[in-house]
Amino acid sequence: MVISRNRLKELAAYRQQRRCDEEAVFVVEGPRLAAEALASGFAVRVVCATAEWRAESGERKVESGKWRVEGAEFYEVTQAELERLSNMKTPNQVWMLVERPAACQPPAGGSGLTLALDCIQDPGNLGTMMRTADWYGVRHIVCSRDTVSCYNPKVVQASMGAVFRTRMDYVDLPQWLAASGMPVIGASLQGESLTRSRIDALARSPKVLLIGNEGRGIGPEAMAQVTHPVLIPNLGGTAESLNASVAAAILIDRLIG
Repeated sequence: MVISRNRLKELAAYRQQRRCDEEAVFVVEGPRLAAEALASGFAVRVVCATAEWRAESGERKVESGKWRVEGAEFYEVTQAELERLSNMKTPNQVWMLVERPAACQPPAGGSGLTLALDCIQDPGNLGTMMRTADWYGVRHIVCSRDTVSCYNPKVVQASMGAVFRTRMDYVDLPQWLAASGMPVIGASLQGESLTRSRIDALARSPKVLLIGNEGRGIGPEAMAQVTHPVLIPNLGGTAESLNASVAAAILIDRLIG
């Protein structure tokens, strides 16, 4: 179906995060993430795609029954129309509006590790942490309420599809940590090195890895719930700190790998 000017204008309003939050939807762009969305079982509300995408991927795979797209609106759009919808500098073939899922239990088969994030502000950092967690089978991420939204378009892009495979909860983080009953491993410059013996002692039970804000680290209220403060040794002795997503990746690898 060709898109009308009015419908294009209505959909372009979803470039605003507030509009997406109000309707509990999020935007997915590009063939790779579109395939993830369509394969995920998430409800797809609208698909706007170029003729190229429809010819190569869309209609063929929809007709095969591989993807669940019941009830979705389909519009064939030009590159210029796609640019009106997109927040990306170079939009790529397809734009989708996807409904956010209701809260659910973490998928089965996870690692036993929960990732907790205190006031992560950079969308790229959050998306990268989600992608890393997905790689290691960490299926549950708990965030403080002041952490950037996992449905921010930059987070969705950086997650490389992890947004469709991870339970994301936004909570009063200190309260959640206190009620979890699990050991809380907190990344801290005042912590002790995460040695093999310490890892082995924690390996037998479910646990939480807590990563703090990019600038100030873990806040004092969340830090009060940390049972095992840990430090990644600065072997080079020159760099001031690690990027939050890099620190998360190293600690996840040591705890699971």
